[in-house]
Amino acid sequence: MSLEHRILLKGTYVPLLFVIMAVTFGSTSCSSIIQGIYGVKTPKELDDRTIIRYSEKYNIPVQDNYKLDTSYLRYLASFDTAIYKEQLKNHFQPLQALYFDENGQLKSFQINCYAGGFPNLKWDRDGILATFPPLEQTPVDSIVPLDVQLSYLRPFPSTIGFSTEKYDYIVIVYWNRFMGRQCKRLIGFVQENQKLSGANKVKVIYVNTDNVFAKAMSK
Repeated sequence: MSLEHRILLKGTYVPLLFVIMAVTFGSTSCSSIIQGIYGVKTPKELDDRTIIRYSEKYNIPVQDNYKLDTSYLRYLASFDTAIYKEQLKNHFQPLQALYFDENGQLKSFQINCYAGGFPNLKWDRDGILATFPPLEQTPVDSIVPLDVQLSYLRPFPSTIGFSTEKYDYIVIVYWNRFMGRQCKRLIGFVQENQKLSGANKVKVIYVNTDNVFAKAMSK
């Protein structure tokens, strides 16, 4: 059985090699020099206080701050990699911006390995962020609808709950400490893009994934 099949068996976690591939943007070499230029660090487990401190540094509103439950990896691992190989690769990426419409369907999907750019990821490449929601960067799929995404989010004491029915779009930004300035830049681009939403009612929430990747590394 190939490595790609073994990493996605039901009930298992993603091992070190796949995480390193994700962290280094898919096609980029895993050398420490390249990671250093991009500002990428080794994933490590963070307590809530540290996550909140970094969220303040990255200009994340305290009421919209969440963390991703590590059991989300098991959900992704339940899919058949022979059928959903590309979709799973995309949803395993450390930096993501997912735009869901009022029906809970994914309409626009941004991830690090499609951004390109050096020494910073070019989130606005080809003018995709000139409209709201952004133009297509990553192929959209339906394997993780909005209600499933939300079920794996864990709030902080300062987080304020919301009703999805009140919004035309829900934007979920996956962020972390170990992606450094690339993460901060993504958040900035998402916040600027939101200004183009016009009369649409938009809710942007931010989900920290450090502990998910740290746990995957430990496996």
